[in-house]
Amino acid sequence: MARKYCWKTGCDVEATLSVIGGRWKPVLVCHLLAGRKRFGELRRLTPNATERMITLQLRELEADGVIARHVYAEVPPRVEYEATEFGRSLEPILALMQQWGSGFKARRLAEEGDRAADGSA
Repeated sequence: MARKYCWKTGCDVEATLSVIGGRWKPVLVCHLLAGRKRFGELRRLTPNATERMITLQLRELEADGVIARHVYAEVPPRVEYEATEFGRSLEPILALMQQWGSGFKARRLAEEGDRAADGSA
């Protein structure tokens, strides 16, 4: 899949987002940082993503060298994915995103609780 990004003049944040941007790529990489996973495991771990979307995102991550795909010559075929050494360099970034998201969720839940309390008073 060809990207519309100018590697010579584009912003560095844009370069990062071109690799891990989107709803499912960071989630898939987080799961793969925990170890090798088969496609079915990734599908179960991301139930809100369609099978096609997971496939497309995995292909893009593989093309960018973030993950590696291992195909075993078995019947039925077995395919496993894992984070590459380059992909593991994203771990601190994703950990910060996870921390920020946890705080954001707590804030939103607190706001919803405050609204519910105001409505019942």
